[in-house]
Amino acid sequence: MRLLACGMLAIAVMVGPARAQTYDPSYPVCMQVFTIDGDHFECRYSTLAQCQASASGRGGTQCLTNPFFAQAGRKPPGRVDRRPQRAY
Repeated sequence: MRLLACGMLAIAVMVGPARAQTYDPSYPVCMQVFTIDGDHFECRYSTLAQCQASASGRGGTQCLTNPFFAQAGRKPPGRVDRRPQRAY
């Protein structure tokens, strides 16, 4: 049993810490920047056009929608759900 616990601990130490979430859920558009040291995401754009304007002239960039945008699952404002509510 001790051998199993020591083995699990050794594997956990070798794996290292998990990477943090790279997307900021506050903005719907991110720019992925590729560099020699690796790539990173800059999620601070409201529209794809705004991101593309910032990426213009910069090699190794790509604009994409943010999969973790906080309002992704919400209904657009002004829409009313007209389904009747059931009371049990």
